[in-house]
Amino acid sequence: MFEDMIEPFRLHEGSKSTTLAEALRKDNPWKISDAELDTFEEKTNLQVRLNELLQENSRAANLIIVSMPIARLGSVSDHLYMAWLDILTKNLPPTMLIRGNHKSVLTFYS
Repeated sequence: MFEDMIEPFRLHEGSKSTTLAEALRKDNPWKISDAELDTFEEKTNLQVRLNELLQENSRAANLIIVSMPIARLGSVSDHLYMAWLDILTKNLPPTMLIRGNHKSVLTFYS
């Protein structure tokens, strides 16, 4: 399912000559490369598995709140990150994705 979803955004440079692959990367820097998919295969599989667990355990929920996956700027292409978000929330009830900044916050009421 994930592979079909990202297919239009893949470079497929592995089956091409080095020169042609470099030209493809230069002309389409936003596309997902084979190397990027290999590098982030474990994280991609995690998003797919999280979706399966959410479907099993939260199907009757009115709202699901999930922390967004962390992606370092410049390390993951925009399209791969958006594909992670899409596969994480696919076929789920309404889902709110939240993002923190890794800072502890203490709220004190007096």
